[in-house]
Amino acid sequence: MKNLEGGVQPQKKPSLKLIIEGKHYKTFEQFMTGLQLKELAGIPPDIELFLSVTKPYRDELIENDVQVNLARPGAEYFFVKRKLQFFIDGNPFTWYKQHIRGIQIRELGNIPSDVDIYLDIKKGWEDDLITDEEEVDLARPGKEKFITKPAEGRFTIIVNAQEKNWGKPTISFEQVIELALGKYDPSPNKGYTVTYFRGHEPKPEGTMVKNSVVRVKNKMVFNVTATDKS
Repeated sequence: MKNLEGGVQPQKKPSLKLIIEGKHYKTFEQFMTGLQLKELAGIPPDIELFLSVTKPYRDELIENDVQVNLARPGAEYFFVKRKLQFFIDGNPFTWYKQHIRGIQIRELGNIPSDVDIYLDIKKGWEDDLITDEEEVDLARPGKEKFITKPAEGRFTIIVNAQEKNWGKPTISFEQVIELALGKYDPSPNKGYTVTYFRGHEPKPEGTMVKNSVVRVKNKMVFNVTATDKS
């Protein structure tokens, strides 16, 4: 085909159709790598992507650096074999791993830092506060539901079987003792044992020593005992 100046007018490539996770896409590129396909669909790079192949052939794993010819007859269909769904304030989201961190929930839901995220627990039980560092298992039965609430700036911790309000992200050995016993005695004749559990990963339980500090998690449990060395 010639243009008005007499030259040859380049032909526009026809668009090619493909389907990724049920969504339809169009591209003018004949070849795309697995990584490009994942980027197009918003799938994390470390998630396995498969090309659906007509029976009786097995579905083909598409590595990130593998190129796929999209100009073959029909629309190519790509999918991931593992995906988990959950809700944030009633809105559905999809995740491709068994666990998700609080900060990832915050980013997906565009949740500001002054808003807390809670795992919605069934009626009659208190919702579980999810901190940015905490991991949630999405593979449990049912679809996890998260709700958001304005941050109260405090935690509820359990010290010697008593619920205590705490308004800081960390707590020291000495502060735990003060909550448990009313005061901390630094004299060498006084000894203390402080243990905790239901804390943050990777060390959700352990023993505190003088001047040590741990990060606080809602419903974290502390046990304190005092001994007289005199």
